[in-house]
Amino acid sequence: MKARLRDIADQASVSEATVSRVLNGKPGVAESTRQAVLTALDVLGYDRPSRLRRKSAGLVGLIVPELTNPIFPAFAQIIENSLAQNGYTPVLCTQVAGGVHEDDYVQMLLERGVAGIIFISGLHADTTTDPDRYIALRDRNLPLVLVNGFIEGVDAPFISNDDVASMGLALEHLVSLGHREIGLAVGPDRYVPVIRKIAGFRHSMQELTGRPDVDDLIERSLFSVEGGATAAGRLLDRGATAVVCGSDLMALGAIREARKRGLNVPRDFSVVGYDDSTLIAFTDPPLTTVRQSVNAMSAATVRALLDEIAGQPSPRAEYVFRPELVVRGSTGAVRRH
Repeated sequence: MKARLRDIADQASVSEATVSRVLNGKPGVAESTRQAVLTALDVLGYDRPSRLRRKSAGLVGLIVPELTNPIFPAFAQIIENSLAQNGYTPVLCTQVAGGVHEDDYVQMLLERGVAGIIFISGLHADTTTDPDRYIALRDRNLPLVLVNGFIEGVDAPFISNDDVASMGLALEHLVSLGHREIGLAVGPDRYVPVIRKIAGFRHSMQELTGRPDVDDLIERSLFSVEGGATAAGRLLDRGATAVVCGSDLMALGAIREARKRGLNVPRDFSVVGYDDSTLIAFTDPPLTTVRQSVNAMSAATVRALLDEIAGQPSPRAEYVFRPELVVRGSTGAVRRH
């Protein structure tokens, strides 16, 4: 699209002459003014002149699961934007069932000479995964950062949400409302975050309700609306008055199942989600959920990768970020019969 000087000048609050000087690379323009003009170009959808385009410092691979779960686009958007601001060009690789395998994406990224790779909830979150795939990448001195998953023996920084603390926050809230028969609906327990959620659930249930055995209150299903509905149905059959879910999508499924049975949420059944992904505050009812620190975790992920690329590696550890409980309308006091 051809740029119109008047439109750019109005958007940047400068004169047309100043816009012309910036576009033609003339001296005598303050850096702040120059940036204002370039930002105006971007906002208006005009192409920057080739001489003014920032040269990429390199490509960075960003491998994420399917984008149907809103938490993954949230991570991807913030990380991509931060990488771009630091001069790097992100290459988004999305995994779907039956689609391109993580190893194939990695090979493609290596062939393109990426400066580093960020993995979000990838195979590193699966306890059945062979860590050698990541060790081999580190043997090539390729900078890596792995988010929400952990494997021993991999020489890379890990960024994780505190899943154990998440369960404590959710259960403290529900117990304060009088609930004792509280279920947990999560995905397959071969995944590190699921294992940690179950451990946190067991610990907090014993601490808060005195129940050492809660096996009958734990349902492993799929991280989907359908999975949440199935798990909630089984828990309701066992007398649960509330459920903590492993994702917001599962929580929406739990609400659907409760309504299918003629129950009101939260009057008859309380539901807690997990992630606080986009639009969850606008569901019916607005969902009480455990919010991951997506902004802080994303910033730490990019910072760690840039340090790795610069040859100033972060300490080899797992950096665990504390979540926050967001109380909305899907939880209420237990009904007394």
